[in-house]
Amino acid sequence: MNRYLIPANTKKSALIMGFMRPEDLIIGAAGIIITIIWLIIVGNSGNDLSLLLACMPAAACCVLILPIPNYHNTRVAIASLFRFYFERRNYIWKGWCIYDAKEK
Repeated sequence: MNRYLIPANTKKSALIMGFMRPEDLIIGAAGIIITIIWLIIVGNSGNDLSLLLACMPAAACCVLILPIPNYHNTRVAIASLFRFYFERRNYIWKGWCIYDAKEK
């Protein structure tokens, strides 16, 4: 009975803060930096709509890097859906034979 179990969180040590990849961190930081710059530019206008629009880059980036079950995060889930629906799928039907194309 020399069976070894692999714990479910073995890959967490390779992630930043246990749940972020480097590209996730870059996406989140870029969204927050763009939002801060936009808030500095339009912050003095006092218009509520412009302040709401200025917060949209950070909100969109945070939604993309939000962890969800069975996937790494929302961005990975969207990429999987995109690949499933838009990449070419090639289904090969071999007929009702038992053997492959090569017969002896």
